[in-house]
Amino acid sequence: MRAFITGGTGFIGANLVRLLLQQGYVVKALVRENSCLDNLTSLDVEIVRGDLNDRHLAQEMSDCQVLFHVAAQYSLWQSDRELLYRSNVLGTRNILSCARQAGIERTVYTSSVAAIGVNDGVAVNETYQSPVDKLVGYYKKSKYYAEQEAVKAVQQGQDIVIVNPSTPIGALDLKPTPTGEIIVRFLQRKMPFYVDTGLNLIDVKDVAWGHILALEKGITGDRYILGNQNLTFAQLLDKLAKITGLPAPKSTIPYWIPYSVAWLEESIFARLGKQPTIAIDGVRMSKQKMFYDATKAVSKLSLPQSSIDQALEDAVGWFSQRVKDEE
Repeated sequence: MRAFITGGTGFIGANLVRLLLQQGYVVKALVRENSCLDNLTSLDVEIVRGDLNDRHLAQEMSDCQVLFHVAAQYSLWQSDRELLYRSNVLGTRNILSCARQAGIERTVYTSSVAAIGVNDGVAVNETYQSPVDKLVGYYKKSKYYAEQEAVKAVQQGQDIVIVNPSTPIGALDLKPTPTGEIIVRFLQRKMPFYVDTGLNLIDVKDVAWGHILALEKGITGDRYILGNQNLTFAQLLDKLAKITGLPAPKSTIPYWIPYSVAWLEESIFARLGKQPTIAIDGVRMSKQKMFYDATKAVSKLSLPQSSIDQALEDAVGWFSQRVKDEE
């Protein structure tokens, strides 16, 4: 089986590429011209240079049977609104169109729980949908509209299964993701306070399995939340403290403080040429506990539910090793 994958250099994509190779797939990976290939080094993967909006991708996919569209632009900066729409919405539209032209038999589209939204700390499942105007920030909105591109393609007869990962953790978090950044800051002792929020965590290896299981067992047009354990931020920090032996911050910070800093940086200082360090939308998201229910994926796809503690240990070990390698 030949698989075409977008986003193979990213966190989820790199773990998925490894699993596909282990399962005997031949893998072709689309990467941007300026992408770092560290996550694909020494892997038997055919590299295709290009962009999500390239029209010639149908030709590149023509010798593959399945597509995993994992790539997405992630940014919480309000100035990246157009980039997010172009990459996530228009890019998804183009990729799915190229897949249809190439005769791809089945596609797994990587959406996000960001597209589903939240419900005041109540764990929601695939049947829930926040009104789009309630989705915080242009990134979440772009993932919602990108998922609608997949829905429209299904209505036109394309075989697509949608997966909605929650917050993956583990190794190969190269950029890193916002959650990876939390772990890095914790290790560097740069987190004196924390915000009162919550996340649904899942081992990134389970997310990779969820993609293959969706390919094999998913119902066309259905969405499947790939998640595991809901944790408050305080519970997450306590787990990191036990793993690392470092003390967890004990005090929360009032919402208005990071919001005020973010507003000043993005609204005022950025216009003066200063690179902002805190995103307004990131602070706004932190007001919400982002809890999800992955029962459907567990029962219908047999999604693994590996230990979150072990996944955090994997992440801590990987980040610690990267720091040593860079010294």
